Amino acid sequence: MVANIEAYSQLNLPRGSQQATVSQRIGITDVYVKYSRPSVNKREVWGKLVPFGMNNLGFGTATESPWRAGANENTIVKFTNDVIVEGKALKAGKYGLHMIIHDNDKATVIFSKNNTAWGSYFYKPSEDALRVDVAMKPTSHVEQLAFDFTDVKANSAILSLKWEKKQIPVKIEVDVTNEVLANIRKQLEGQAGFNRQSWEQAANYSLNNGGDLQEALGWIDNAISGQFYSQKNFRNVSIKAQIMNKMGKSDAYGKLMDEAASLASTPQLNQLGYAMISAKDYTRAIKYLKMNVDNNPESANAYDSLGEAYKVAGDKKNAIKYLKKSLSMNPPANVKANSEKLLKELGVSI
Repeated sequence: MVANIEAYSQLNLPRGSQQATVSQRIGITDVYVKYSRPSVNKREVWGKLVPFGMNNLGFGTATESPWRAGANENTIVKFTNDVIVEGKALKAGKYGLHMIIHDNDKATVIFSKNNTAWGSYFYKPSEDALRVDVAMKPTSHVEQLAFDFTDVKANSAILSLKWEKKQIPVKIEVDVTNEVLANIRKQLEGQAGFNRQSWEQAANYSLNNGGDLQEALGWIDNAISGQFYSQKNFRNVSIKAQIMNKMGKSDAYGKLMDEAASLASTPQLNQLGYAMISAKDYTRAIKYLKMNVDNNPESANAYDSLGEAYKVAGDKKNAIKYLKKSLSMNPPANVKANSEKLLKELGVSI
């Protein structure tokens, strides 16, 4: 009897061009690349193994095909949020990655909406989501084709294909602040919105990253009062104070900072004093650090901090007085070192 085989399955066996993946997070956007890694294997790559221009590969439906930027299936790149590629906008999604290699060390990088095809045998220009032109650059020999991320910054990274002695770099940028704020809004509509700390974090991020101050004010007010999870504390009152300051409302800022100081723990009050020093608001720095001394008369660190505030404010007499008081209290090594350093800077022999 002859067996009737109706279906075939492809075995999972090792490949000559091994599969690989690489990823990078930019802000809260993840960029993934999945590809296969052919080897140079002593072959001439650019212009030969990888022909210049568009080519008829002799298979599939495409009469003119770009290079598949790897081997085997489509090289795939995925963005979890919208990005900017070489200055051009590209929506979040998964794309087939192709390249046209030119004979002048230039390359056209193609992001195709078709990410399921085998190589570029079925490439259609009508499925292009984006094309960008980049300059190829020299690199040290890379035997197996590789993608990697370099020059990673807070809002951008360079994705480079490297093979033989050439690399093809593509700059990817993300509007991190707007992506994060959009994500925050979604999260606050879910489980995170039932937590006071979430509203504090949201307001603080918006405050420090150029977000809408009116929106940030609404978020912090939500943390302070009016909800079952709300609770007024040092952190949220001080965040509201900073929002008011950035909005130019100095009277409200001052009142709120004083209120925050009244709610502060010892470490928080010390932290607040140094925050005022950084803001060059020396009057409030001294005021809050005096409160810390009054609350902690046995703390050498409290006297050291107050002495430092007087020093930066230009009050040498009081600076020396409180720094010497700190040293007289057998302070911890780090506090002692700071007091001695500041006194030396004031011209006082230790």
